[in-house]
Amino acid sequence: MRDFLLFFVSLFSIVNPFSTIPAYVGLTGDIPLTDRKRLTRQAAISVLIILSASYLAGEGLLRFFGISVASLQVAGGLLILGMAWNMLQAKMSPHKQTPEEAQEAQAAHENAERPNIGVVPLGMPLLAGPGAISLMIIDAGKTHGWWEHVVTLGAVVLVALLCWVILVAATPISKALGRTGMNVATRFMGLLLAAIAVEFITSGLATIFPGWKG
Repeated sequence: MRDFLLFFVSLFSIVNPFSTIPAYVGLTGDIPLTDRKRLTRQAAISVLIILSASYLAGEGLLRFFGISVASLQVAGGLLILGMAWNMLQAKMSPHKQTPEEAQEAQAAHENAERPNIGVVPLGMPLLAGPGAISLMIIDAGKTHGWWEHVVTLGAVVLVALLCWVILVAATPISKALGRTGMNVATRFMGLLLAAIAVEFITSGLATIFPGWKG
């Protein structure tokens, strides 16, 4: 149970569906409710598929490219730390979506090219972005035994389900919390994310340089 909770909190903090609410409301605010429900399902299913596939293929990818788990922990930790820094400033991390990608998504929205925005950009990269994918690959290199696999994939299912719930309630949540409330939630998640990133980096460095802690 402890391993499940730790991994779930880490993954949920990185995916951070609350930070996606403004983009979701902006992209779907003027479309029918039935279409919004379909896009929300697409986004949640995309998160489930992308993260599960990253986990299942992660160990093979590490072996194919000759990358150690420790090296990926350091690199992934630095990536996640950059995301956390932006979240602490209540900003959308460029690791999740660049200004150019945001403009492209908005252009597709204005041109009524909406069938795929549940997958891109909502599912990826706004929810299942590079940080979350890195976490899945790192965990794939560390887990052993069927129970650990069940715990990891169970956390992925729960995160995807929460993404669906939060996006379904995106408009009421944004109205209830307001900009200030959303910023507070984002900064809190950013603080958790920064701590997770530091753990990744120090753990990776301790493996690469066994004597560095003295």
